[in-house]
Amino acid sequence: MAEKTLKNEEELRSRLTPEQYHVTQESGTERAFTGKYWKTKDPGTYLCVCCSQPLFNSETKFDSGTGWPSFWRPAEQGQVAEHTDVSYGVSRTEVRCSSCGAHLGHVFEDGPAPTGLRYCINSAALDLKPRDKK
Repeated sequence: MAEKTLKNEEELRSRLTPEQYHVTQESGTERAFTGKYWKTKDPGTYLCVCCSQPLFNSETKFDSGTGWPSFWRPAEQGQVAEHTDVSYGVSRTEVRCSSCGAHLGHVFEDGPAPTGLRYCINSAALDLKPRDKK
């Protein structure tokens, strides 16, 4: 498990866009098919926009047809934390950055092999670090 990184509200508001702040700090959701990374195919590592912890690798990204970036597993075990979310009268599994607690999205059990999972993540919670070209 990663060491907790806590950021104060003022610092986050000054560094993040209003949408990034709303998604990561207020458990918001960006509209489908509008996020920066929903159709990106560039190779690299997706980092937490708040603390830069590596969260997902481009190798596990797939087109789920939902309009949000989707991955079939996190970059490493323990990089994301899962919590039960009962908002809107539905029980879902919320996904947060294990380092700073930023809301990322939700995970569902309708993804591809080998995990059968679909981590449905808001682009606003991510920052893509491109892989160095060789």
